[in-house]
Amino acid sequence: MHSRAWVWLVFPAIVLPLAGLGEDDSYRKAIDAWRVERETNLKKDGSWLTVAGLYWLRPGESSVGTDPENDFVLPEGTGPAFVGSFLFENGRVTFRAREGVPMVQKGKEDKPLTSAVLEPGEKNAIVLGKLSMWVHASGPRLAIRLRDLESPIRKEFMGLDWFPVDSAFRVTGKFTAYPEPKEVEILNMLGDIELYKSPGVVDFELQGQSIRMEPVLNTEGNFWFIFKDLTSGKETYPAARFLYADRPTDGSVVVDFNKAYNPPCAFNPYTTCPMPPKENRLKVRIEAGEKNYKKKHS
Repeated sequence: MHSRAWVWLVFPAIVLPLAGLGEDDSYRKAIDAWRVERETNLKKDGSWLTVAGLYWLRPGESSVGTDPENDFVLPEGTGPAFVGSFLFENGRVTFRAREGVPMVQKGKEDKPLTSAVLEPGEKNAIVLGKLSMWVHASGPRLAIRLRDLESPIRKEFMGLDWFPVDSAFRVTGKFTAYPEPKEVEILNMLGDIELYKSPGVVDFELQGQSIRMEPVLNTEGNFWFIFKDLTSGKETYPAARFLYADRPTDGSVVVDFNKAYNPPCAFNPYTTCPMPPKENRLKVRIEAGEKNYKKKHS
């Protein structure tokens, strides 16, 4: 009798937690896979780790090459002493290659580049071996951004560090739309104002607090949260972290801080990351997602 009673009481206690553990384990594995993909993408040719320079344009002509006498000095050993020059006039950028320098432009790789008008964006980049350069806009200012596939930042990448996965930081929020997407001004790391569209606000409960965040729309139309919290400057990157969420379903948005990650400026000084708007400066500790990056060199 005692033996049967013992089996009856213990057996359910074994089965029920195992079911919950199975669900948690499945969720943890999904987050771990997402994090592996995040790190894999950072190591690719087109990642932020390969951005190697940011040269501000000023009216007139600016020479570029590896010789220190140039206005824009390329990393040593990456190309000729004098590659060519950028001409910036009336908001228009033109590049002229020095005779004999083997350059091409993206989308026109079948013919050598002698000169080209450069519209902002990497799709219009000019290419020299492992290097590419294109016009980058930081608010109203224009610069030339450099990518080097053999950048020291890429070669010295130390890997990412994460908080343990915790499903308590995956919450469902209520989305309240603005009558029309609102234009918002967001300051970037360099002090320039950049314009974004915000679709509304998302309200949720976390750690016993009511929280409201304002997302902006990314290029695919999904929600992009630029935020900081009470771990910022301690366990996590001081300026901000990023988090994406799918557009709402029946007025609800899943906000999963286990997928919060560092902006490019955590790894690279040649980036122009947006700062969090005041609505997204949270008075709670978000002990979830990506921790601050430990650089090889300070």
